Amino acid sequence: MINKTVNNVTEALEGVQDGMTFMLGGFGLSGIPENSIKELVRLNVQDVTCISNNAGVDDFGLGLLLKKKQIKKMISSYVGENAEFERQMLSGELDVELIPQGTLAERCRAAQNGIPAFYTPAGYGTEVAEGKEVRDFNGKPHIMEKAFEADFAFVKAWKGDEAGNLIFKGTARNFNPLMCGAAKVTVVEVEELVKPGELDPNFVHIPGIFVQRIFQGETFEKRIEQRTVRQMD
Repeated sequence: MINKTVNNVTEALEGVQDGMTFMLGGFGLSGIPENSIKELVRLNVQDVTCISNNAGVDDFGLGLLLKKKQIKKMISSYVGENAEFERQMLSGELDVELIPQGTLAERCRAAQNGIPAFYTPAGYGTEVAEGKEVRDFNGKPHIMEKAFEADFAFVKAWKGDEAGNLIFKGTARNFNPLMCGAAKVTVVEVEELVKPGELDPNFVHIPGIFVQRIFQGETFEKRIEQRTVRQMD
């Protein structure tokens, strides 16, 4: 069995360069690859394109890269709680491609499965469809969407083994599984790294074949984007 482990986040991100395209798992702040993002900030890579559901918040997650103007283009489904993302988008400082959330997920899945393109009715008749091929299926127009092409996918899982088999926990099982194997190199950070055979195969969400590098993260802050508590009378 191939051992996919690397010693730390520095080794995991070897080969990262300016101008690359990155996929980053997570939804809001749930399940984001915190350690990998911090390392991207430290490396100070420039002019990168980031494919992620959103861009974190101003001082956490991808917001850290936006703050340092490291991101040239964001491909996302919404702006979210990031005021700096909104400011850069409206000022024209940042190139932004907003696409339907289901299309974002499917473009990841298509890349993961080696499917170059697919048709979807989502976005037809809107700016999303501009310049794209349209075909009718059963009397309904569909637009053609292409699979993503990315250099690195940065994924966060709850538990993994040295062979790269992964288990995700709760809502952190969002875009993370879809991005595994969807880029040239998939880097996974886990809360708990175990030996092969310690994971129950019935609960493995992603097999190791989709992973190139795996490491145990040093810290996971796990911030809550919007904390809501019950009002007491």
